[in-house]
Amino acid sequence: MDKKKETLLFIVWAGSLIATLGSLFYSEIMKFIPCELCWYQRILMYPLVVIYGYAVYKKDIRFAFPGLILSGIGIFVSSYHYLIQKVPALQESGDGCGIIPCTTTNVNYLGFASIPFQALIAFLVIFVIHISLIVQQRRV
Repeated sequence: MDKKKETLLFIVWAGSLIATLGSLFYSEIMKFIPCELCWYQRILMYPLVVIYGYAVYKKDIRFAFPGLILSGIGIFVSSYHYLIQKVPALQESGDGCGIIPCTTTNVNYLGFASIPFQALIAFLVIFVIHISLIVQQRRV
């Protein structure tokens, strides 16, 4: 694996680590109680730190294939959660989400960047870079 691919793989790992630490910051420091969909996003994000960390250690993207699957599913969960928060017609479905409604918006930077949006961006970055690494590897 050349230096560029190693750097991209490290960026994927660092992104998953930052997303994991960010979710822990919101729940443990800021005391925001995660809703049910937030828990699902955490279930999909937290293993990525270990999966991509191992791939960085081995310097081989092939070890990270489960990360591609988890991040792909995470894109759908985060998108659905974000739509529940932002689209008024869908907000009724988020009220029955559990003790904490999934429509709860604890963070809303710049009027649109809620926690599910931040998770969506993290999952998208991980997924797209992983796909680009696979394409680059196949070209060689």
